[in-house]
Amino acid sequence: MSEATARSGRSSGWVLPLVVLIVGMFMSVLDTSIVNVAIPRMQTSLSASTEDIRWVVTGYTLALGVIVPLSSWLGDRFGATRVYLGSLLGFTVASALCGMAWDLSSMITFRVIQAIPGGVLPVITMTMLYRIVPMESIGAAMGLYGFGVVFAPAVGPTLGGYLVEYVDWRLIFYINVPIGILGAVAALAVFPRIQPTSWPRFDLWGFVTSAYGLFALLLATDKGEDWGWTSYRVLILLVSSALSLALFVVIELEVDAPLLDVRVFKVWPYTNSLLLISVISIGLFTSLYYIPQFLQVIQGLQALNSGLVLMPSALVMVVLMPIAGKLYDRFGPRWPAVIGLSLTAYGSFLLAQITPDVPRAQIILWTTIRNIGIGLSMMPIMTAGVAALAAAQVSVGSALNNVVQRVSASLGLAVFGGLITAQQAQFMADRGSMMSSGPNALPEIAEAEQRGPEGLLPYYMQLQKDATTTAYANMFIMVTGLCVVGVVLAFLLRHGKATRAAAPPPPEPKRPTPTVPAPPPDRTEVHV
Repeated sequence: MSEATARSGRSSGWVLPLVVLIVGMFMSVLDTSIVNVAIPRMQTSLSASTEDIRWVVTGYTLALGVIVPLSSWLGDRFGATRVYLGSLLGFTVASALCGMAWDLSSMITFRVIQAIPGGVLPVITMTMLYRIVPMESIGAAMGLYGFGVVFAPAVGPTLGGYLVEYVDWRLIFYINVPIGILGAVAALAVFPRIQPTSWPRFDLWGFVTSAYGLFALLLATDKGEDWGWTSYRVLILLVSSALSLALFVVIELEVDAPLLDVRVFKVWPYTNSLLLISVISIGLFTSLYYIPQFLQVIQGLQALNSGLVLMPSALVMVVLMPIAGKLYDRFGPRWPAVIGLSLTAYGSFLLAQITPDVPRAQIILWTTIRNIGIGLSMMPIMTAGVAALAAAQVSVGSALNNVVQRVSASLGLAVFGGLITAQQAQFMADRGSMMSSGPNALPEIAEAEQRGPEGLLPYYMQLQKDATTTAYANMFIMVTGLCVVGVVLAFLLRHGKATRAAAPPPPEPKRPTPTVPAPPPDRTEVHV
């Protein structure tokens, strides 16, 4: 079946193929968050050091930065259906290999292999969505698609915590095997056979420059806290990344078949949507990363219990995603985005009021308010951006969407991590003077000091909790500021129903210029 035939039949019967698409999308995105919970147990089982075990996550993230820019070209070259099936089966096989890992080296190797199909799946899923679903139903379809984008990272800590505590950490990988096999069988049964309509050449230098630029950027942000943000290694990575990405832009503007057509950035609605997606990704992943840390380190909860605290806010997004899609179809992206980002800013401001003994009911309420905002705004913003592109640019827009989501989340976590560490050290230095001994010491400190180091230990631990909590609160203040900027940008979004951007018309053939016969040469001979 050609792509034209697939488009002609997509006005009906798109729901079942979309559900199959969501299965693959959900599985790949879930794996990025569920593994974090299993890292401590994995470290013990594989006899790895704390520094080395982090490469299980870092290696996966770096491989994603390399493969995601290639996803658009793979879909155009081999066909979206084939690439989706190959990626789904590849992710399934790689998950099984991760579950069978016998030491740290094999685990890191299999995780890098797993990242290759894991990076392609989200891009090719969105590309197929726009080819299967009619434009008048795209909002509702993207609302369902949002389950994989938002709900998977939110439910990952709870599911991972249960499997790690009560079953076996290897099951977080083995669980992908039956899901992947069933998803591939279902895809063969219901997907249209979308064949490639062009055979684009491979942009080798575009791939090399984009792959190195993103690899160096992600490595620098991941290791900046350990190596030092002003260390030579981090500075060299950041500078070389900027130069490589700048060279990538120059190459893509010059080649006939670019790997990623950076001209899509000329479409302001799409560029604006990427800015807003960055704000939402930073807001979402900061809470998914730091709230469980606060609950486990400061309040002493187990991994499963901390995941259960986040579960109500995750369920809120499940309910709101389809509603947000309907609102987009009826009103356009502007007001869902404005209201959603306003709620996200308010929820972040509430989270800035956390204290070491804050009731967990308060955290549930505050995170729920934030997720109401994210659930209302994320899919309308993403849909509006891709809908503003021409049909031929959807695969490129999908790839850049995923690049921006992953890079912005990684950058946000790295920058906030560095700020939190610096603030913790400063707060400990400032408030540590309260524990000084001598005549100026507080009475309770002086009394505790008489019992030796054991007497001062509870005060030191409380001081450390206060410093960490204050650093987290300041981080949420900064997230609030980002969300306020997002509200301003959201007012620039389109209001009203979507219309697909028209593809640029082909250049008119040049008409041959009529030739005028030249006058005959002057053959007059001059005799002297």
